Amino acid sequence: SQRQATKDAGVLAGLNVMRIMNEPSAAAIAYYVFHKTATTPREKNFMIFDLGGGNLDVSLLTVEEGVLEVKATAGDTHLGGEDFDSRMVNYFVQEFKRKNEKYIVGNPRALRRLRTACEQAKRTLSSTSQTTIQIDSLYEGIDFYTSITRARFEELNMDLFRKCMDPVEKCLRDAKMDKSTVSDVILVGGSTRIPKVQQLLQDFFEGKRLCRNINPDEAVANGAAVQAAILNGEGKVQDLLLVDVTPFSLGIETAGGVMTVLIPRNTRIPTKTEDFFSTGYDNQESVWIQIYEGERVRTRDNNLLGRFELTGIPPAPRGVPQITVSFDIDVDGILSISVEENNTGKKHKITITNGKGG
Repeated sequence: SQRQATKDAGVLAGLNVMRIMNEPSAAAIAYYVFHKTATTPREKNFMIFDLGGGNLDVSLLTVEEGVLEVKATAGDTHLGGEDFDSRMVNYFVQEFKRKNEKYIVGNPRALRRLRTACEQAKRTLSSTSQTTIQIDSLYEGIDFYTSITRARFEELNMDLFRKCMDPVEKCLRDAKMDKSTVSDVILVGGSTRIPKVQQLLQDFFEGKRLCRNINPDEAVANGAAVQAAILNGEGKVQDLLLVDVTPFSLGIETAGGVMTVLIPRNTRIPTKTEDFFSTGYDNQESVWIQIYEGERVRTRDNNLLGRFELTGIPPAPRGVPQITVSFDIDVDGILSISVEENNTGKKHKITITNGKGG
């Protein structure tokens, strides 16, 4: 429930939380507002490629007459700069073991110091071809001095770098767009500074020049500030409207552990839908409603968001009771579920969030 937690944190900090946004959508607003010129086409498609420390988000948007519409979104919640750091840490752990016959994996402090040095080395390699790592008394009084080239760093992480292109392809497929129709690719997040990531992205788009004229560290905050100004009726950006989508399919578990989708991914939000279900066996007096997000057929392969029990169903043959399940997603992406047994009118409501960090 990251969205609700974000909202709660804002309230605790004394802020007026007006809207919860997906990070790529905020970056898109920053790009549109701060880099729109007199020659900017009235209609264009552009992609936000947001690679941070812990996750990758890709969104494809269309802008027309001041309406920013998210056409599709994809990503990987377990791919980012920390994963690149981990590859370097593992590499140097082995080097230290080879040189000193000492294995530092069981020492949290030594690993923490090595990870900090690796993160700094990664940043340095974005602007130079080689860098050194120097850690005094890393383990049992042994100093660790070594070096690494950009080429070796890229070799250690090449499979992860290539994996970054999968959500790009998926996003284009979902939006039913050809990559040739994408006017701009905007880089957001500190990890987009890595030259190999930029090169793979540029190669994918057949040499298209990547848009680097917005600060990748500040774009999301700038876009969120603009959206707040719009919602508050301030400034000169009242002609801008953002139409966002839900990043994951949402549904419930039905017989056999099957994921029955009520709201498919990339559905415009806010949205509301309902479906009808029944009991699985004779005289069943209660049902468990389990809510999931994800794209897999089986619920065990998806992410459980919440569960509750609807009781008091009048005994009847299987399939006779009618149970209405309603899903309602608001503009913040917060999901409310309502379940009603139609014969008795007995209702149960729950509010959760889709698991998108944003």
